[in-house]
Amino acid sequence: MTLERILVEIAGWTGASLILLAYLLLSMGRLNGQSPLYQAMNVLGAAGFIVNGWYHGAVPSAALNVVWMLIGGFALWRIVRRKRGSSTSAT
Repeated sequence: MTLERILVEIAGWTGASLILLAYLLLSMGRLNGQSPLYQAMNVLGAAGFIVNGWYHGAVPSAALNVVWMLIGGFALWRIVRRKRGSSTSAT
């Protein structure tokens, strides 16, 4: 097994672990959908799936995860923007 393939598999398994852990924490009530950590875990997890899916020619999976990553990135951007806005208005 080449180093490239090992890194791709690590990216895929790390991505899967992050997405599953995010969902577990959400389901247990430890995180909510507006949590920056929850959204970041989804963005990074999707990135790992994109790398792995593209490498293996699983284009539908890679495309789905591009959309998943964009949704998470947009949600994370809104959360951060809202927090910055509320901290500036409090001063």
